[in-house]
Amino acid sequence: MELHMDDREKKSIDSSITKHKASAKALIAVFQDIQKQQGYLSEDAVRYVAGKLAVPASRAFAVATFYSAFSLVPRGRHTIHVCQGTACHIQGAGRIAERISRHLQIGTDGRTKDGRFSLHTVRCLGCCALAPVVKVNDDIHADAGQDRLTAVLERYR
Repeated sequence: MELHMDDREKKSIDSSITKHKASAKALIAVFQDIQKQQGYLSEDAVRYVAGKLAVPASRAFAVATFYSAFSLVPRGRHTIHVCQGTACHIQGAGRIAERISRHLQIGTDGRTKDGRFSLHTVRCLGCCALAPVVKVNDDIHADAGQDRLTAVLERYR
């Protein structure tokens, strides 16, 4: 299968592979570097890394899709995670995700047309006492009820 990557992208990935000692054990670390630089893991990047680290492509894709930190599609500049854990669910997290989706005109696991926001639901953010919780980038917004959502999102415009 032919990969569609430019030389700059290959050099960047090669640098990360070298930094992490070109070992199969470095797969996650290399993916983290790519995710940080490009905002997502392209299929070509996953295949390229798999080849360079002598890891089966199926294993590389299994890792890339297992961890929520990785995305195979471009994310927005601001990533919104709506917790769907039990405490948040009971406090209306489903309605919160729907309201954000309508407000930004995107679906879950989608990205706004301008690339500013992407929306994702997650099983648990580990902040049960603060439910319902919305995480934007690395910022946790506690008690993110319906009345606070617009103000929270406006901070990131």
